[in-house]
Amino acid sequence: MGVTTFTKEFTTTVAPSRMFKALILDSHNLIPKLLPQSIKSIEYVQGDGGVGSIKQTNFPEGGHMKCLKHKIDSLDVENYECKYTLIEGDALGGKLESLSYEVKFEAIGDGSKVTSTSYYHAKGEIELNEEEMNAGKDKAMGMFKVVEEYLLANPDVYA
Repeated sequence: MGVTTFTKEFTTTVAPSRMFKALILDSHNLIPKLLPQSIKSIEYVQGDGGVGSIKQTNFPEGGHMKCLKHKIDSLDVENYECKYTLIEGDALGGKLESLSYEVKFEAIGDGSKVTSTSYYHAKGEIELNEEEMNAGKDKAMGMFKVVEEYLLANPDVYA
């Protein structure tokens, strides 16, 4: 099984504590409200949001995917870090065993630096298609931008 790793860094003028709360701790409530056309619901099917919890993302009917399940591997609320793994869902297709993520929010000036690292664990000797990986990263970045705009427009939310 080969592992392909991608790291992306970007900045925002939103404080790391607010970004972490919105994108990690309360994403199951916030994301379906902000993106109802893309995300039907997000719910914990095991646990309460802590380490070992499994979160299921449900997509609207008629889309390319039905659902995804992520397991929270580590959660450091004080340092705004989270590691989680996509353990089940259409996004794994026939090429991936799993897809793991590490996300860290750091304070810089009046905002944050966000570092996101993705680990694509391929099945056997399968070569991964960069276009497919980029499509997933683009969707994640789009979601980040929607949350960022919401937080900038609502400075008291998650303050």
